[in-house]
Amino acid sequence: MSEVAATTHVFEVHQETFEADVLQASLTTPIVVDFWATWCGPCKALGPVLEKLAAEYNGAFRLGKVDVDQEQELAAMFGVKSIPTVVLVKDGQVLDGFAGARPEGQVREFLAPHVQPLPATDDAAAAETEPETPEQAINRLQQAIAETPANAELKLDLAVALQQAGRDDAAAAELAGLPVNLATDERAVRLRSKLELARAAQGAPDVAALQKRVETDASDWDAHDQLGVRLLAAGDAEAGLEQFLAILQHAPEWNDGQAKKRLLAAFASLDDAALVGRYRRRMASMLF
Repeated sequence: MSEVAATTHVFEVHQETFEADVLQASLTTPIVVDFWATWCGPCKALGPVLEKLAAEYNGAFRLGKVDVDQEQELAAMFGVKSIPTVVLVKDGQVLDGFAGARPEGQVREFLAPHVQPLPATDDAAAAETEPETPEQAINRLQQAIAETPANAELKLDLAVALQQAGRDDAAAAELAGLPVNLATDERAVRLRSKLELARAAQGAPDVAALQKRVETDASDWDAHDQLGVRLLAAGDAEAGLEQFLAILQHAPEWNDGQAKKRLLAAFASLDDAALVGRYRRRMASMLF
């Protein structure tokens, strides 16, 4: 018996209903097809993410679940070699796909070129599930890792969730244990930068004390540096970057070029592409 719970936007796909429920239906509504199995740990990590987004997108796409143990012909037809495998069908054609568990942000990036969320109705908005908390993500990922301990992607996801929950030491331990191919993954680089800046902020004086030191002595580069990491930790990214630029402009060689290192770490940790681009250009104008 399948474990899929059918909802408005999630349904089971079978060989006999594939033509109508997927190919024909995709002429009006894109269908995301999730090839999974009950024994697959990564599937259990990815499935809730896909189901959450199907509800959030409010009918902009429907999620079809294919249990590969029950529907081997469908899996063979799509050339599925590993699970989970996800494909997006639109206008009767497969437009895109990926294999392996992915975090929510990357699934959103996968969907973005093809489908946009529909406005929620009042009833749908009221019924919308709460976003997954970091602690909930940690529990989900730890369970999935226990079932498939060789899946390093899940361990990277866990490291990210641990950092988001404020458990930096645990996140660093997970990060240090990643294989070489994932150690240079964009998410790993970003996480490493966040942890580096968080460590730098630990033990630094508070913002008010550091601001007073900077006002008293504008060449107190240590105060500028600590103030920068404190401001970044407090969420004031622009003010923090300004402190590092001040060092770079007037004392670029201070502490073995630490201002440049801080800026690069900050750029890697920030989500605001416009802000990062603006400050990258300012940094480049000082260096070259």
